Amino acid sequence: MKNKREGFWCSHKARTSKKIEDLMAKMGAKVLKGDEKKEKREDMWLAQIGQQESHYYAWDNSESSLLIHQLGRDISINCLLRCSRSDYGIIATLSTGFHSLIRSGELYKLRRQMGIVEHWVYFSCNLLEWETFDPIHHRWMHMPKIQANECFMCSSKESLAVGTELLVFGKEIMYPIVYKYSILTHTWTTGMRMHTPRCLFASASLGEIGIIAGGCDLHGNILSSAELYNSETGRWETIPSMNKARRMCSAVFMEGKFYVIGGIGVESLKTITSGEVYDLKTQTWSEIPNMYPTPNEGAGPTEEPFIAEGPLLVAVVNDVLYLADYVLKQVKKYDKEKNLWVTIGPFPKRIASMYGWGIAFRACGDQLMIIGGPRVLGAGFVEINSWVPKEGLLEWNLVARKPSSNFVYNCAVMGC
Repeated sequence: MKNKREGFWCSHKARTSKKIEDLMAKMGAKVLKGDEKKEKREDMWLAQIGQQESHYYAWDNSESSLLIHQLGRDISINCLLRCSRSDYGIIATLSTGFHSLIRSGELYKLRRQMGIVEHWVYFSCNLLEWETFDPIHHRWMHMPKIQANECFMCSSKESLAVGTELLVFGKEIMYPIVYKYSILTHTWTTGMRMHTPRCLFASASLGEIGIIAGGCDLHGNILSSAELYNSETGRWETIPSMNKARRMCSAVFMEGKFYVIGGIGVESLKTITSGEVYDLKTQTWSEIPNMYPTPNEGAGPTEEPFIAEGPLLVAVVNDVLYLADYVLKQVKKYDKEKNLWVTIGPFPKRIASMYGWGIAFRACGDQLMIIGGPRVLGAGFVEINSWVPKEGLLEWNLVARKPSSNFVYNCAVMGC
């Protein structure tokens, strides 16, 4: 039995070593180009296999610290930085050195410093289950199921991708909880709670930090407070409060600043027409009057919104702010200088939502993505449509499609 296992790992080592050589041959590119014809569903075994016990790597443990022995550690790392992160799981099986390096997160910190980023889409169509889509290799991948109770499963949830982590916010019995998924360990754990537990808040991330603002506390009070999360330390930090308390608002990072738009205020159920921007350098908030998009391009809403409406669907690509207007099924672009919204084109044809719920609008690198699909008698599809603004006029490209009996409940994009 021992000889058979050693034979398997020797054969496996030879195959993966050849893979490393192929990857290094392409190191001139920031990320590898995948086989676009390969669209079958793949589980996360490519990454999870790197978590096996160290005795599986006994065949070259003595040289593990050198990584690629002939090149040395520094050049080895320089090569790995330019490999696609979808290959890191299989690379981790080469040795304990590769395994430890990838699990440490060092590669992702260096990639961020060098501007090497791959964006993956994380979304949930089932209450405790998440999937990943790699748009470079066109791969669907399963993630481990969240081990939570029924109360969390049925509670409203928000999600945010920060650094190498996916945070999912919800409630268990009477108190909010945060579940944290790490791409380094490929496991879910409970994360550190916010200083002020809340729901229905705005959130956005920039590299290893994320900011949440507004929302409601445990007693239903609408909040103006905000907090910053650092994924490298795993800690929350209270930052200055917004000028207005608001819930059901939306947020983005644009030009390195954190923007909050819309939401419902304390005085009435009418939508707040202003936006606010937080400058991380000066740690101050500034209000932007009439930033909320309306059919009249600037006039405030005159009627109370439908109480179950979703928050604004906004995303930023190349420091330009876009909106998916789920009422008119139009995409709009924000003119920052004139403080108005310009309609640039329609939704993809097969997108359906209920008052803005059930679809996602996200920036994924230099692409805008609308994630949703048609619904017929409880059955349907999840479709990912993308458009690259720098390529010209709005024209949606269907990049992926899979059957799904549910709406898209939560969605986040992780770039690392």
